[in-house]
Amino acid sequence: MAVTLSQLLANLHEDIQQRLSIARKSFPHPGTTGDASENVWISLLETYLPKRYQAAKAHVVDSAGAFSDQIDVVVFDRQYSPFIFTYEKQTIIPAESVYAVFEAKQTVNAALVGYAQDKVASVRRLHRTSLPIPHAGGVYPAKPLTPIFGGLLTFESEWSPPLGSSFEKALMAGTGDRQLDLGCVASHGHFCREQSGDYTFVNENKPATAFLFKLISKLQFSGTVPMIDIDAYARWLAK
Repeated sequence: MAVTLSQLLANLHEDIQQRLSIARKSFPHPGTTGDASENVWISLLETYLPKRYQAAKAHVVDSAGAFSDQIDVVVFDRQYSPFIFTYEKQTIIPAESVYAVFEAKQTVNAALVGYAQDKVASVRRLHRTSLPIPHAGGVYPAKPLTPIFGGLLTFESEWSPPLGSSFEKALMAGTGDRQLDLGCVASHGHFCREQSGDYTFVNENKPATAFLFKLISKLQFSGTVPMIDIDAYARWLAK
């Protein structure tokens, strides 16, 4: 029997949905269930994103020494990131290397949306450097900072309908650094913030796959992270 593209895409989503469901049923402790859910999403991104990207649970730090909250899923640059710290099994990533951050939980409700908005803001408020880029013919000017995408990844929704007006109202409450750009409710669909500021909710039978494609599309258009000022971090060696 020939394999079809439709079947491959469906299988990708079904694998994610099944693993999230098993995590919920297998681990009664909320913290353990949460860790398992994060690992499912990280595994998806590590497997299918281009190799220039990496995904991990991490804190983000800037050259002024400020730290973000702990972030469930950080998508960051691996090709041009000069350093990633690991301390006592905790990953610490420089702010300049971050492309996207996500809060990952089993079920979404208004409280979780607000929590995710605060987590995303803790990363976006960090200072990021950008140096001019030398090349054979001279120097390119410093690259403008790329936006850091923020989002939410869950298995189910507490609302009825799952992706209805209540969900939209909670998302619209997040403005500025707190806005969420995209996310997935694996049992129901995915959402994305449009340039107009409005949210599009898509109900479909392959939400995890659709979310993955939407994220890859956004990353393609965001380009490469800026050239980090290593000396700004090195100044901490003398403190």
